[in-house]
Amino acid sequence: MAEQQQVFHLPDVGEGLTEAEIVKWRVRPGDSVSVNQIIVEIETAKAVVELPCPYAGSIEALHVPEGEIVPVGSPIVTILVTAKADDREPVLVGYGVKTDHEAHRRPRKPASRQERTPTSATRTKPLVRKLAKELGVRLDSVTPTGADGVITRADVLGTAPTGQAAGQVAASTGRDVRQPVRGVQRAMADAMVRSAFTAPHVTEWVEVDVSRTLDLVTKLRANGAYEGIRVTPLTIAAAAVIHAVKQYPRINSTWIESPQGAEIVTHSEVHLGIAADTPRGLLVPSVKAAGSMQLPQLARSIHTLIEAARAGRSTPADLTGGTITITNVGVFGVDGGTPIINPGESAILAIGRILDRPWVVDGAIVVRPIMQLSLSFDHRVIDGALGSRALVSMANFLTDPAVEMVLAHATE
Repeated sequence: MAEQQQVFHLPDVGEGLTEAEIVKWRVRPGDSVSVNQIIVEIETAKAVVELPCPYAGSIEALHVPEGEIVPVGSPIVTILVTAKADDREPVLVGYGVKTDHEAHRRPRKPASRQERTPTSATRTKPLVRKLAKELGVRLDSVTPTGADGVITRADVLGTAPTGQAAGQVAASTGRDVRQPVRGVQRAMADAMVRSAFTAPHVTEWVEVDVSRTLDLVTKLRANGAYEGIRVTPLTIAAAAVIHAVKQYPRINSTWIESPQGAEIVTHSEVHLGIAADTPRGLLVPSVKAAGSMQLPQLARSIHTLIEAARAGRSTPADLTGGTITITNVGVFGVDGGTPIINPGESAILAIGRILDRPWVVDGAIVVRPIMQLSLSFDHRVIDGALGSRALVSMANFLTDPAVEMVLAHATE
């Protein structure tokens, strides 16, 4: 086909969204692009999404700078088109592309000061390397903006988790730091406020001797069938939540307000949310149909979802549809807490750190590894008796998971 200009508008990625932030352009004016090549990363209220190009040709102009929020339907890039997506095999917007599509650049003038200069090695100053190490930022994941492709202090701070970066800037400059709340962080904040002020929260907690849970984790890690699978106490706690749902299905429910009156929907599947701390704030991807999984598949799915969330690869589908959630506050050195229920769910379990404590066993005081479990639930859906039974079920599972799994298998 003859070359023609085509304006690409910001699409709705399938979740009824109204706006998105341009996070990172993968192309610059003058670049050649192919059909389905990723050209831009956008952050919606639910996830960071990669947008593939529906045309082949060359980039004429970028209409929106990085960091700007624009409504769905806004023009974001103009492309001099030589082929459309109909001429080749397309992919779903925001859900990845084939790996054989590579960027090709037209010869052009030397990069301006605003353009990024490619570099084959990570280049930065020793103090910036030290800062990156303190913040846990991998330099090979940072896009350099300094002269000749050098990674600057601002580049590292821009990649670090929001709270850490703000703290570093405030400490180093002696000035307050004001940050806009956008995208996933804004959606998370809105959701937590809605949940806290619409669902009557009740939290109960119990302490558990997790000696046998730790023994099981050690044995599974050494088992050949689990080679390459990351098994942790969180894995066993997730299995405990699923076990409790099977005993008490009502904890896996949603309260729905409708014109005909309120309804409680008890879900047939367990879509287990896993709260993850990421550079963009708290995200809760969910393991779909977790209740149907064997332990190895569950462990692998949890690890894959958490890594994708931390790397900014979670899709809107990953971050929606959860029915019950587990959050591990123990990784931060915290004993327990009162977690807020995710909207659309009725319960969330928090697991605390594992500490050696004095424990009474058969009348004798011994030292045992103890974990606190905290269960928050929506009292409209789950009364105190049901919440207590569900929490005790989870505690019993973690006290002797091998026995509980055998008994559960025998009754299926």
